[in-house]
Order: sequence, then C-alpha cells, then structure tokens
Amino acid sequence: MKLENLNVLPNSDAEHILRSCCGSSRWVESMMARRPFASHDMLHAAANDAWNACGEQDWLEAFAHHPRIGDRSAAGAASLEQAGMQSASSSVQQEIAVLNSAYEERFGHIYIVCATGKSAEELRDIMLHRIDNDPEAEIRNAAEEQRKIMHLRLEKLFGDET
Repeated sequence: MKLENLNVLPNSDAEHILRSCCGSSRWVESMMARRPFASHDMLHAAANDAWNACGEQDWLEAFAHHPRIGDRSAAGAASLEQAGMQSASSSVQQEIAVLNSAYEERFGHIYIVCATGKSAEELRDIMLHRIDNDPEAEIRNAAEEQRKIMHLRLEKLFGDET
C-alpha cells in the first residue's frame, strides 16, 4: 500500500490498518489526528511522537494485541515476525512456553520482543536475560520492543514510497 492511500482511506479503514501496527487506542487516535502524512519520514516521526506520549496503560493495551512468542496460532504479521520459532526444537519450544508463563507471572503482561530475524534460541536467551529485570525497567524494555515492532510493521505496509 502507498502512503497516499492511508491518507485518503475512510477513518475506520485507516484505524484498522494503524491498529495492526500498534494495538494502543491512544496511539491510533494520535496517528489519525496527524493524517495526512506528507512523507515516509513524517509517518515514522509521528509514530514515535505518538508512542512517546503513551503511558503504561497504553503500552499494556498494545502488548495485549500480540500473541505469545511461540504461539502456533499466531497469524498475519506476528506469524512472519516469529518465523524463527518454526524451526525450533521441541525442547526450546517447551523452554519458551515455561519462560512465557514465568515472565507473565512476574510482570503481568506477555513477553514482548521484536522477533524479526531472531532464532528461537535468541528469543529464549533474550527472555532469560530480561526476566531478572525489575518491573519498571522491564515495562520500558517491552515498550521499546513494541516501538520497534510498530516501525517494522509500518515499513512493511508502506515501504519508503511517499
């Protein structure tokens, strides 16, 4: 899709597309208020500004729109982003399932990581490193990972054609 198409879509359609990049209602509303986007760079700058204006509740809402790492029912962008899990051994898959539960119990939200281009072992090792973080540091780590995911998804949807 070209950026100019996003600019002229009916609000409900544009909101749906933006929500596929980030599940935070506040972020989507902020992006909608900034339409039209004159360039690819302006789209990404607006995305950053909108994300930086979000708080913890907005972050948690965005996280809730993601499947767990290793969830075999993941579809769409999440499925492609987690492609490294497809070749994971059953032992690594099981480790990640156990770690997902421990992470969620410790932090109260799913493990968010920008999984694109990472193997299952890398995803596991990142989680092992992050699971010992204090909750305040970890929610900020997760929010930064969500920001990376958001930009990758915008890039996949709109490329650099402006």
